[in-house]
Amino acid sequence: MLIKTLLNKVERFKSFVYGSICVQFVDGVDALVIDIEPRSNSQPICPECGKRRNVYDRRPPRLFEYLPVWTFKCYYRYAPRRVDCPTCGVKVEALPWGYGKERMTFSYQVFLARWAKRLSWKETADIFETSWDTVFRAVNFVVDYGLAHRNLDGVTEIGVDEIKVFKGQKYLTMVYQLNAGVRRLLWCGPERRAKTLLRFFHEFGKERSAQIKFVCSDMWAPYLKVIAKKAPQALNILDRFHIMRAFGEAIDQIRRDEVKQFKANGQENVLERGRWLLLKRPENLSEKQTTRLDELLRLNLASIKGYLLREDFQRFWDYQRADFAGKFLDNWVTRALQTDLEPMKKVARMLRSHKPLILNWFKAKGQLSSGAVEGLNLKAKLTMRKAYGFKTLKCLEIALYHTLGALPEPEYHHRFC
Repeated sequence: MLIKTLLNKVERFKSFVYGSICVQFVDGVDALVIDIEPRSNSQPICPECGKRRNVYDRRPPRLFEYLPVWTFKCYYRYAPRRVDCPTCGVKVEALPWGYGKERMTFSYQVFLARWAKRLSWKETADIFETSWDTVFRAVNFVVDYGLAHRNLDGVTEIGVDEIKVFKGQKYLTMVYQLNAGVRRLLWCGPERRAKTLLRFFHEFGKERSAQIKFVCSDMWAPYLKVIAKKAPQALNILDRFHIMRAFGEAIDQIRRDEVKQFKANGQENVLERGRWLLLKRPENLSEKQTTRLDELLRLNLASIKGYLLREDFQRFWDYQRADFAGKFLDNWVTRALQTDLEPMKKVARMLRSHKPLILNWFKAKGQLSSGAVEGLNLKAKLTMRKAYGFKTLKCLEIALYHTLGALPEPEYHHRFC
């Protein structure tokens, strides 16, 4: 009797009452089975039109898995009625605790989904003695509900990037909302092509796209083309992180080429264990690394020339006005193109071709940064590391929405975790 009282306090269903409660074998283990009956003279609800209709007949009793109670699995047992709907035909009634042929109750699905945010899906399945597929269905239900009920109004700042997934050259295009206080995954789609990002803007809608003020992206040409077409009013910012990453890749390439040349000529490799000396910011070096870097700076090496060019470019970010920054950029590009450092010349040509978008960083006054995008990408990669079974892109997309989407959850009356 006490269990029935507690159930009525936390999960009372209109037009239904709890009946007898017993312990019996279900799938080979002892389980708590709670009978549910419709109230006398109540009419079932048609699942399609939502109206109350007459009873056509009743189906055999079914079990719906509920939250575990102590060490027992717990089930609702109910014989669904079929409605005789003049509009929709004969249908199985809509139930307030579950839907369709799903054996889990809404509460149990939310319960599993919330634990699946903290643990891997496999760990969640093992702890609660269920299957990985059951956890997947629970998360899928919560994600579908969240995507259908989330609010997309007020999105004025977005970030666009891609992450590598699985083996080979497979990518997911990620679109994040970057508004202050609301940073979440808005959309993700397979590959990193123009048509992928076009799908986002098509689903996002013309009215919402017209409200976007800032877009933070890298220099991937298909993205830039789509952003200019679908959100022409937005300020597209190529910010500091992506640009300086290109410098780091150029310096690393110069260093590798120089080390190969040392080996080919039989010379001592003075750059041995010097990779991070050149890639780190000077203020982040240890005392020992600073001393070693000072020694390298005295040598006439191509790697050092590239390093000095990068450190000289850092002054670009100290400017307050875009016109002065533009003059400095032109001067730096000219000097870089006069060197014999092909990787650095490639960076210079890239900066010259994207100059207007780079200067947008100053128009936005540095307020929008891809640091937030990279932070969300890091969480996405952590989600993939916890995968233990995400073998399809669709499954991975569901996991990413669940973890990063800040989606609303179905109403529930329990404090799960």
